[in-house]
Amino acid sequence: MSFGCLRLSASLFRTVQRNFTVNTASLSFSGISASSRVRLYSKFRYSRRVLEIMSEEKGLQGANLKIGTHDGKFHCDEVLACFMLRQLDKYRNAEIVRTRKDEILDQCDIVVDVGGVFNKEKLRFDHHQKSFGDSLSSLKPEVGDKYTIRLSSAGLIYVYFGEDIISTILFREAGITLDKKSLAMIYKMVYEKFIQEIDAIDNGVPMYPGEERYSINTNINSRIGDLNGRWMAVKTPFDTEAAFRKAMDVVGNEFIDKIIYYSQSWLPARSIVEDALKNRFKTHESGSILILEQFCPWKEHLAILETEQKIEGSIKYVIFNDKEADVRCMAVPITPDSVICRKFLHKDWRGLRGDELEKISGIEKINFVHHNGFIGGAFNREAALKMAEKSLLGNYTD
Repeated sequence: MSFGCLRLSASLFRTVQRNFTVNTASLSFSGISASSRVRLYSKFRYSRRVLEIMSEEKGLQGANLKIGTHDGKFHCDEVLACFMLRQLDKYRNAEIVRTRKDEILDQCDIVVDVGGVFNKEKLRFDHHQKSFGDSLSSLKPEVGDKYTIRLSSAGLIYVYFGEDIISTILFREAGITLDKKSLAMIYKMVYEKFIQEIDAIDNGVPMYPGEERYSINTNINSRIGDLNGRWMAVKTPFDTEAAFRKAMDVVGNEFIDKIIYYSQSWLPARSIVEDALKNRFKTHESGSILILEQFCPWKEHLAILETEQKIEGSIKYVIFNDKEADVRCMAVPITPDSVICRKFLHKDWRGLRGDELEKISGIEKINFVHHNGFIGGAFNREAALKMAEKSLLGNYTD
């Protein structure tokens, strides 16, 4: 393979990849002349193109490999499993073979969601057999013991290949190489916020005990399922292979978006929440109120940091600027995804706004409180802090 007049070996590819590591979150052009910026950007683009071409060459080495999965109606888990495998250089150009015939599956290099066998060494990743009952926590104890949902084929592939898949996607899409600790954090968040849902739905695990009051039909599993052929054919014949490829694009794009979000937006927010925790007793003598110097995704970071510092449940309210002269006071949920809060804002203020709210609360510059009390607004930080303080001291329960 040649790039211009330059022929690149595999060893040179590894050298370029090792030496050309860019963290876009910390890249700054301040103090650099315009001409230097142009040269730096040109070098960035040149090196990216070198890596792209070399990656394509590496991928062609696996062009004869085969990924096996079942035919017929497809589901989100095996669609995502196939997509994830194809992000790796080894399987980038692998053929996806959809069948339930054992003699054909035996000729595949890796098999997901079919075959009745889970064997990592033989690269067989089915989860339907009675003998299977593994979760992320059972197969990867270092992530902790909270991930107990039975794995689907997507979860199985993520367990064994997830860190490499994340690293490959981040370097390709954003030129980012994460350190080991950051990669471990992103790995857990992508599982918890994306893969785990797919595992649970595919295995029929309910979100909570009892009868649900409403159903969610717009999740990724539902949208992938809707791409299957309809029982009353609108178009004959239905191209199930084209539909499978479309499903891979849909779930794959969302998977990549999650990885990019947690790496470029969520991860840098940790330091902001850490600083707020350090200053919590300066903010209020109770230590139960945080002020974020800059708005950021804070809920998961707060839960993680409270656990690390062994102060679980201590923080009741978080204050941040939504925009200038628009400050929010939010009650902390019992878990990052819950709608139930540790202590809602004062029950006497809920659903009120403006002058009426100022009169009843006794707080000037207070603006509104949501009708269920999870959030309120004020025109300055002092009013928001008083809102949190009075709610904290209020003698009421929900």
